[in-house]
Amino acid sequence: MSTYIKNFLKFQPLLSELVARDVKIKYRRSVLGVLWTLLNPLCMMVILSVVFSNIFKFDIENFPLYVLSGQVVFNFFNDATTSSMTSIINNAALLKKVYVPKYLFVLARVFSSFINLMASYTALLLVMVAVRTELYWTVFLSFIPLLLVVVFSLGIGMLLAAMTVRFRDIMHLYSVFTTGLMYLTPVIYPMSMLPGKIRMVVLLNPLTNYLEMFRDLIFNNTLPSAGALALGVGEGLAALVLGLYVFYKNQDEFILNI
Repeated sequence: MSTYIKNFLKFQPLLSELVARDVKIKYRRSVLGVLWTLLNPLCMMVILSVVFSNIFKFDIENFPLYVLSGQVVFNFFNDATTSSMTSIINNAALLKKVYVPKYLFVLARVFSSFINLMASYTALLLVMVAVRTELYWTVFLSFIPLLLVVVFSLGIGMLLAAMTVRFRDIMHLYSVFTTGLMYLTPVIYPMSMLPGKIRMVVLLNPLTNYLEMFRDLIFNNTLPSAGALALGVGEGLAALVLGLYVFYKNQDEFILNI
């Protein structure tokens, strides 16, 4: 274990450079630059709120904030895993020239997505202050489900990165999967409107548990139950262990397939 820690510390400056590069590339030649990390979720909040609150008549207090909170969690997972999926392939030229711990490329993608997550979270808090929504003390604990989502996303990102090197079709299938996953996550609708069987399917989605914990802490002044917290930790660690295992078992063959 000490060897892995020393190796990580040795390449930590490279990790910082990779994260900075990813952020710069994403907003290169953009007039507003990183401000889009705040504007994107706010614009989508307005659109979704107008459509779903008026057409579908969802009876949810502060529906725009409900939507924005769902976007904070789901958009991070989508961005982190999608970008991680191609992290090894897109850095093939570097991997063929020098030795670099391959997991650093996945970490860099997740960390750059984490920066966007913090910006979106800030946007949520600013909107809550602007519309004079009561801020409970449990807001300070809302980082717990967010960190669990980060761990879960890192595990899935590791898994996808390793699998995509060999099976490129995953890049095309994953966008379809995340589209379906969004509708199986209560981002824009309340759990109370779902019939029994569909509700059970939605509850099987790990993101549902993370999002419900996040909303309870932000809006309802409610601490997560021990069961929900244990489930969230278990799902996050299970995804991370699985992702690391698959990545470690396949990383020596990456050079042959990129």
